[in-house]
Amino acid sequence: MTAALVHGFLLSLGLILPLGVQNVYVFNQGALQPRWIKALPVVITAAVCDTLLILASVLGVSLLILSSVWVKNILVWGGCLFLIYMGWSTWNSKPSQTNETANNFSFKKQVLFAASVSLLNPHAILDTVGVIGTSSLSYHGSAKMFFTISCMFVSWIWFIGLSLAGRIIGSMDRNGTFILVLNKISAVVMWGSAVYLILR
Repeated sequence: MTAALVHGFLLSLGLILPLGVQNVYVFNQGALQPRWIKALPVVITAAVCDTLLILASVLGVSLLILSSVWVKNILVWGGCLFLIYMGWSTWNSKPSQTNETANNFSFKKQVLFAASVSLLNPHAILDTVGVIGTSSLSYHGSAKMFFTISCMFVSWIWFIGLSLAGRIIGSMDRNGTFILVLNKISAVVMWGSAVYLILR
């Protein structure tokens, strides 16, 4: 059981660490919101979406769906278009505009947007299915349960920590220079993810 916990923790951490659309959005919201508690809807939504993806992968549901070639193609191409659009919007946004947008984001908009960057990101879905889903096949019974819980735990702790890091850095960035640079980096990451998905 200890081996399953450690394996799940390290595997999930390795998947979640790279700078991706979901991570960028959670960090941005932490940096842009006037108070950290206002970024919580984003944090909780991202963590819940990851939890659902992990569960679907471990239970084999997502693997069953993605075994269909046309479903996989729709997911990849739809995700690419989404990433290209998100990259364009992020590249062209100014710190003052992003601050104003973040402040005006209702609870519903925050949840919907966080869900979209989590569930419409084919890169994350394919990695979760291919890596976590496949790795879970090594375990049975309580060991499999501990492996799954460990993977979920990483997501929750990671998004909370990421949003807190964003809040700390955002509070020090009085003139918006950091947010402007972060927006440009975020856009490049999104476009890079789209290209990677097409060439994968």
